[in-house]
Amino acid sequence: MYMKVQREDVVRIPPERLGEDIDALARELTRSTLEGKVGEDKTLTLIASSIERTGEGRIVHGDGAVYQTVKYDAVVFTPQLQEIVDGTVVEILKFGAFVRFGPLDGLLHISQVMDDRVDVDEENQRLIGKDTKRDLRIGDKVRVRIVAVSLNERAPRESKIGLTMRQPALGKHEWIEEDRARAEGRTKRRK
Repeated sequence: MYMKVQREDVVRIPPERLGEDIDALARELTRSTLEGKVGEDKTLTLIASSIERTGEGRIVHGDGAVYQTVKYDAVVFTPQLQEIVDGTVVEILKFGAFVRFGPLDGLLHISQVMDDRVDVDEENQRLIGKDTKRDLRIGDKVRVRIVAVSLNERAPRESKIGLTMRQPALGKHEWIEEDRARAEGRTKRRK
C-alpha cells in the first residue's frame, strides 16, 4: 500500500520566476506539481522529499520556461487488488457506505456489508442486518478487502475502489472479535 521510492521527473519552471533561487524553485515546484497526483505507474504520490536538480534545465522554443529534471524520494500509495486494509466509515448512503483508508475512499456496496440482508436507516445514518441486528455507522472501524481499483489520474479523490466485508475475518472490528470469541467457545466445547 505505502512505499518509499526514488523517482526522476521533469518540472516546468515558468519564465517569470527565473530570477529566483533555482534549487528552491525546483523543490517547491516538484512538491506542488507532483504531490497528490496519480502517476503513470498508477501510484498516488503523497510526499516528495530530498529533491535535487540533475543537470541543466532545457528551454523549449516558444515557451520560455525551463524544464528541469529532478530526482527525489517519494512516499506513494497504491491500493492493490485483494489487499486487506483497515479503514473508517465516513458516509452511509442508501446503496452502501464509503470507507476511508489512507488518503482514499472506497465504496462498500450494501450487498458486500454482511451475509445477512441489510436495511438502510437513512435517518440515523446506519446499515442494519435484518437477522443479526448488527449495524454499521459513521465512525466505525472496519477491516475490508479491495476487490476493484480504478484510479482517476486527473482527480485522485474521485477514484473508484470497490470493497467487501463478506469474508471470514473481515467486517466491523467488534464483529470480528465477536466471531473470534464465538469460534473459540466452539473449540473449547469440542475438547
